Amino acid sequence: MTRVPTYIALKKIYEDSPAEVRVHFQHAPKLIEGEFPYEVMLAYAFLKIEQAQNRALYGGVVKVHRGNREFVQRVMNFQHLTRENFVSIYKNVFGAALSKATASKLDEAENVRDRVIHGKTVDNNEMREAIADCFEYAALFNDDVSRAAGFKPFGDMRGFKGRADSLDKRTTKWLMRGLGFGVKA
Repeated sequence: MTRVPTYIALKKIYEDSPAEVRVHFQHAPKLIEGEFPYEVMLAYAFLKIEQAQNRALYGGVVKVHRGNREFVQRVMNFQHLTRENFVSIYKNVFGAALSKATASKLDEAENVRDRVIHGKTVDNNEMREAIADCFEYAALFNDDVSRAAGFKPFGDMRGFKGRADSLDKRTTKWLMRGLGFGVKA
């Protein structure tokens, strides 16, 4: 028997997630119980995960390395992140790789997502499981980033930087190149 046999079980996993994760995935309840197929919820989950991954890298450069906020935001808007590229840049920005538990939680969900996006047949049980893994990944990812830098990318990031002075734009450009970003700005 699967861990998430029905939409009710999936909704329960969402409701048991930390508050900041629920806020980040605020439209999930409507997508889970609505008239939408699970493919829509899965696409939404990965959209929100990629947003949080970008927020984590942005926050790490701005808070940990004191990068210029406006310049970092501009670079992040043009940065193309692949899965491998994200893992590499994350390690450079935070000085440590994602924990194995966090990374493995997303691996199977990514496999299901890839099959769905590429038009393969995927049953609802697998999609519910992948969506649940996304919620659990969000909580684990928040914990990893919070330990490394003191903020949570799945949540409200207002005031995350503090009052520390930022580097100038020119220095930030070189910093970001050194961290592995493809700086074109």
